[in-house]
Amino acid sequence: MARTVAQVIVDALQELGVRHVFGVVGDALNPLTDAIRTTDGVAWVGCRHEEAAAFAAGAQSQLSGRLGVCMGTVGPGSVHLLNGLYDAAKSRTPVLAIAGQVPLAELGSDYFQEVDNDLLFRDVAVYRNTVTSPDQMPRMLEAAVRAAISEGGVAVLTVPGDLGDQELTDDRPARFPCTRPVTRPDEPGIREAAEIVNAGSKATLLVGRGARDAREEVLALAERLAAPMVLTLKAKEGFEGENPYQVGQTGLIGNPAAAYALDTCDTLIMLGTDFPYRDWYPTDCKVVQIDLQESNLGRRIPVDAGLAGDVGATLRALLPHLDAAKDRSHLESTRERFDSWRASQQRLADPGHDRHLLGRLRSALDNRSHEIRPEALAAAVDACASADAIFTSDTGMATVWLSRFVTMHGQRRLLGSFNLGSMANAMPQALGAQLWAPDRQVVAFCGDGGLSMLLGDLMTIRTYQLPVKLVVFDNRRLGMVKLEQEQAGLTEFGTELDNPDFAAVATALGLTGIRVTDPAELQDSVRRAFDTPGPVLLDVLTNPQELAVPGKPTVQQGWGFAIAKVKEMLQSNED
Repeated sequence: MARTVAQVIVDALQELGVRHVFGVVGDALNPLTDAIRTTDGVAWVGCRHEEAAAFAAGAQSQLSGRLGVCMGTVGPGSVHLLNGLYDAAKSRTPVLAIAGQVPLAELGSDYFQEVDNDLLFRDVAVYRNTVTSPDQMPRMLEAAVRAAISEGGVAVLTVPGDLGDQELTDDRPARFPCTRPVTRPDEPGIREAAEIVNAGSKATLLVGRGARDAREEVLALAERLAAPMVLTLKAKEGFEGENPYQVGQTGLIGNPAAAYALDTCDTLIMLGTDFPYRDWYPTDCKVVQIDLQESNLGRRIPVDAGLAGDVGATLRALLPHLDAAKDRSHLESTRERFDSWRASQQRLADPGHDRHLLGRLRSALDNRSHEIRPEALAAAVDACASADAIFTSDTGMATVWLSRFVTMHGQRRLLGSFNLGSMANAMPQALGAQLWAPDRQVVAFCGDGGLSMLLGDLMTIRTYQLPVKLVVFDNRRLGMVKLEQEQAGLTEFGTELDNPDFAAVATALGLTGIRVTDPAELQDSVRRAFDTPGPVLLDVLTNPQELAVPGKPTVQQGWGFAIAKVKEMLQSNED
């Protein structure tokens, strides 16, 4: 008996090792969800919002390096997938989205819920197509999967409502030959890069996620050149732990040591990174860039040598040509600055900070109510989390505190919307991560604005009893926007959030809810959250006035902040 279009798709997913399909059931998806129901090894995960489904599928793809899958119903259901799919596309991770469509005979008639999916997904997808005949399968499915995996992106396959349950006339198994070659530049390019590096005396490495499979080679390069290693946020995973060369992040979430390492180098070596913030690059140095994506070379800063290739293979060819550094002062002075900065940050993370003399002075300015410092919360979570925990982080201040106070040592993993910068990603990514790794600890750093945006999918976590620990930085603000406004000299406006008691909401939904309002209760509450079986939401009221000073603050930012605070004080007096 020939298989249906829906069964061909689901059987192929099973062969590819896809364990979960995320979405909301209905209309054109009914044949597909029924095929999932009767197929061993592939489980349907019913979400409350398709955006959460797409984020969860993208999270699984990033963690596994394999295909993630989500589905959207006709029209609005598919539209809802877009934000999570954009995040997957910007993260260059393979995701297959199955989108429902109106019956074939109604296409182009402005039918109820009809949306032109091929046009809708044009910008986000490396492949998009609509199945118009059962005889196009499994060939069209094979093309979609190959494109997603080989190009590291999103493929969208649209299935009209009257095609999913139609049988194939020429049924055959789907085949997915998708091996990736390991590439490296030619020898002249290697020698040119080596000459540039050997001519310098103070090299700094800027390391991104594209170097994650070349840890040994990157560490060998840092040792050979005595080079401090500035990590992008996505390179924390894999490079932060047991690394005597790393000096943290740069940019607005970064620190003075990383800024110093970049500003004082005479040779910058970029490894697997497309770090987008041009203002944070050095301006007077030679630049060597290694990246698998040739289009990334020179995109952010002019390069003197651009090497297109796998970072590990390229470094193995490059290292024999490099001279060992005789002067290690650049590395040593940068590490001294980094250690000093970390010590100052740890003082802020001390729950008793506001009782100390300097703490009282600072508290009088930014924490008059002695609310819980977000630094202390992040540090407490770092101390309680396991060595193989998977962290997800909302965009904004939650990411700042994770960057500065959570160390990616051991087998820890890290996910966030670090390229798209979406709100509301942490909770649904944690959902996908926990299903992918049911025996590992999953911790979500949630902003209160982000959590409330997709609050409904707390019920998905409850339904599947996923033991996710949701840590809510509840500062009753859109904190990063507040900081942006004040640095520009503007009065804070539109950022205040009228939040519920998130712990009470979680409890009402069947999760364990813990609310913390007293700094003295923070440590015990964090431990209790991690020791409690099942899903837990830890709602911590943090200080909304806490600042995250960038690694290289400008006079203009400081002056703008001062002006904003005066305006806010005057406005408060008027009120």
